[in-house]
Amino acid sequence: MLEGFESLRIARDGVTLNVRRAGQGAPLLLLHGHPQSHAMWHLVAPQLAQRFKVVLMDLRGYGDSGRPDAGPDSVAYSKREMARDAVHVMRHLGHDRFQVLAHDRGARVAHRLALDHPQAVERLMLLDIAPTLAMYRHTTEAFARAYWHWFFLIQPGLLPQALIESDPVRYLRSVMGARHAGLAAFTPEALAEYERCAAIPGTAAAVVADYRAGAGLDLQHDQADLDAGRRLAQPLRVLWGEHGVVARCFDVPALWRPCADDFSGRSLACGHYIAEEAPALLLDEILTFFRSTP
Repeated sequence: MLEGFESLRIARDGVTLNVRRAGQGAPLLLLHGHPQSHAMWHLVAPQLAQRFKVVLMDLRGYGDSGRPDAGPDSVAYSKREMARDAVHVMRHLGHDRFQVLAHDRGARVAHRLALDHPQAVERLMLLDIAPTLAMYRHTTEAFARAYWHWFFLIQPGLLPQALIESDPVRYLRSVMGARHAGLAAFTPEALAEYERCAAIPGTAAAVVADYRAGAGLDLQHDQADLDAGRRLAQPLRVLWGEHGVVARCFDVPALWRPCADDFSGRSLACGHYIAEEAPALLLDEILTFFRSTP
């Protein structure tokens, strides 16, 4: 997968970040979701590299990036800290201003990235999420049952980590296989890559810390933005799967409109894993929304 993409290892404050890049044109950063890696873009990234300077990054705790200790309140895995990783990587590659395409947990990082570093992010496309604060506040029984891992991973103590470590591949398949398209949504090569990374020592602790930060520090940061009236200044495009849990449980446009000055979005005929279930539809949206020339 991703032949022709250069592999890089970029360090920030002792954390090594796994990066791939290829192409020419305007810089476009792609951020993946849980429990995946940059490999989730393998069906769209090669085509994008024909028009954009594409940068793929594994979030800390995922893929082949480092897995630092969580620290107090899982601060090392706050979306603010992950956003700083993204800015550091792009500046290291010579891009002070860039566009961002992001899915799932990566989309939550991208949301924080665009709020904290508005001068760096030119345009923003988020896939199959609603704002984190709104999702927690509007949680229903249907959402809790479907996104059980949100509530399992934030339980105190070592139990969530221990259960994942007992069989990380089973955990990954349980989460990913329960969505609309099941495991058939993933090519054998991509699924094997996700399973390899899930078994890397330290992954379970990192995933737990990511979600604990999401239910703690991240909500505090989001509330502070809300209280201060801060909104996304960049053009924001949100896409969601019409067969996904987010669409079923939330009014996605209604939750995003108060967050951005320039919002647009629509559903696509797929489930949660848009880049792998509906790559052609996603490519059309990307090429329409993003600028390919610097």
